Order: sequence, then structure tokens, then C-alpha cells
Amino acid sequence: MPVELEGGCSCKEVRYRLTSRPMFVHCCHCRDCQRETGSAFVLNALIERDRIELFKAEPVVVTLPTASGLPHDVYRCPNCQIALWSDYGRRGLLSFLRVGTLDNPHVLAPDVHIYTRSKVPWLELPADVPAFEEYYDLEEVWPTASLARRDALLTTA
Repeated sequence: MPVELEGGCSCKEVRYRLTSRPMFVHCCHCRDCQRETGSAFVLNALIERDRIELFKAEPVVVTLPTASGLPHDVYRCPNCQIALWSDYGRRGLLSFLRVGTLDNPHVLAPDVHIYTRSKVPWLELPADVPAFEEYYDLEEVWPTASLARRDALLTTA
């Protein structure tokens, strides 16, 4: 991994390091993400939970409601409440790390845009990045190496 990926919250109470590059990066334009971030979208880097190495305080979990009824656990700083990553469905193995919490967030560009049906109209998406009105088929979009990491993760569950 040529670029060191470290990050944390605003008050620096929670600090972390990624021990590998993420498997894939989503740019999600769904209304829930817009509401939760107060922005037009969220950038989530999908990475195995055990590849997020904490070296300061532990985040606290806040569970948000979802349309699916599955839990959406958001890991936040106990002090400043910045959202650091999420666990959709409470699997405990896969984290959706908020790219904006990285010290250098510009090193991770989106691999895909999802839920573009609710994308803000003034945002023009790049033509060279796949975009989907809803979700997509991972087998068709993810690189082989990322699929292998995901499969390995799911077989340990």
C-alpha cells in the first residue's frame, strides 16, 4: 500500500489506520446518506473491519433506522460524534468507512455511484465511473481481487 491511510474524528479522540487499501469505494446518493451527512452524497470505502486498526479511543455505536428494517450501526467518536464508519446489517465483518474522515481523503476516488435516482440535479457524474439508479451486481462491477477478499470475509462468518 503506497499511501498510508490514517484518519479520525474532528477532536482527534478516535484515530485509526487502514492496514490495506479498501475493497471498493461507493459514492452513495440515497436520501438517507444525504440526510445523515448533511450533504449531496457520502463516500464509503468498503473494508474488512479487522483492517481498521484503532490507536486511540474506541468509537461508540449509534443505531439508525432503515427502510429495510435491518440495523444500520454508525461508529462515532464518543466526544465529537463524527461518524467514522458504518456496519449495515450488523454483520461485524465489513465496514463502510467514511472517506472524509481520512487525513488525506483525496486518495480514494469513487469506484461506483449508487442510488443516483435521488442524486441532486446540479451534480454531474463522471462518464468513466459506473453509475446505477439503485444498487448493482457486485460480480459484474467489482474487480476480481476485491471479490476474493469479500468471499474470504463471508466464509469466515
